[in-house]
Amino acid sequence: MAEEVQIAGTGSTAKVRNPFGVLGLSIITIGVYYLFWWYYINREMRDLGHAKGVDLGQNPTNSVLAVFPGALIIVPGIVTMWTTSGRIEGAQEAVGMDRRASGPIIFILLLLIGPVGIWYAQSELNKVWAAQGTGALPQPPATEQPSTEARPEVPTSGPQAPSA
Repeated sequence: MAEEVQIAGTGSTAKVRNPFGVLGLSIITIGVYYLFWWYYINREMRDLGHAKGVDLGQNPTNSVLAVFPGALIIVPGIVTMWTTSGRIEGAQEAVGMDRRASGPIIFILLLLIGPVGIWYAQSELNKVWAAQGTGALPQPPATEQPSTEARPEVPTSGPQAPSA
């Protein structure tokens, strides 16, 4: 089951989904799950955008209608893939991620290699929810800093003069 996270500043939640689960369910249901997934990722990004004061989309229903039946005309499907890919990159920027995914790369993957694009888009969204939930992505462990504790004096060679 997907883990739900609270979108900071809203009453909405987002799901951290298994990218392979999204891909598998999309294939098994012959694309029906894909339509639901497309709606929910766009709704989650819209809610995040409202909380952060940035435009990450306004109407997730239009995004789904552009996928089906709009994709039958070709252009609306391409447009929604492009805008959603840009929203994923924008969502990563909104939560302060330093290393962001490239919207055009997500778009190319969704357009040319759909299953890889679905997997990649969801894995990048999972990073958004992890970053906004904790305030930042987990950082690598810091290197050990030298101690500032007083160290005992090590005698040097030769006789020592008594200290006053």
